Amino acid sequence: MDRRTLNLGIVALGAAAVVPRLASAAEPDLDAALAPRIEGSPDAKLTMIEYSSLTCPHCATFHTEILPKIREVYIDTGKLRLEMRDFPLDQYALRAAAMARCAPENRYFPLMDMLFKQQSKWSRATDPIAAIKQIGRLAGISGETADACMSSEPLLDGILKIRLGGQQDHDVGSTPTFIVGKEKIVGAQPFETFAKAIDDQLG
Repeated sequence: MDRRTLNLGIVALGAAAVVPRLASAAEPDLDAALAPRIEGSPDAKLTMIEYSSLTCPHCATFHTEILPKIREVYIDTGKLRLEMRDFPLDQYALRAAAMARCAPENRYFPLMDMLFKQQSKWSRATDPIAAIKQIGRLAGISGETADACMSSEPLLDGILKIRLGGQQDHDVGSTPTFIVGKEKIVGAQPFETFAKAIDDQLG
């Protein structure tokens, strides 16, 4: 997807993202919902930032086939920490990201893994929003909470600002894109590509 399409997508997402809100649903805690999502030791020497879209097939490939090995070798051993930053490419990716950010902090990454693992099912469902909410329930997110998060304009705007920051700060033009310390990796590259970038910087 080229840069012009991505820029136009921000406008389209902003216009199309709002879903009907339940009258009794409380506005999500924006400070908590938009806080950085980080997995791994805070004392890790190296940080890898991932920009991804929950409807991106290549992002799903990374999460199901490559990230488990990175976790085993680098994250779980305290060498690397991962920061997830949303870069939604369509309205369903945006809404799913909003719901995920309303999950309890310790369930965020398992929920993201589940959304990526089941991406082909919920993204192609007759009612993707209902399918997203069904996955959210497994993480303890009620239907009412999911509706509130997916219809919260401040939360959706905050996620779009994260996406815009990726374009402005790191020239992100496609997903997934990774900032591994000082090195940029584009695409769901083999584990060995990530390992070299990580090992070279860990010394």
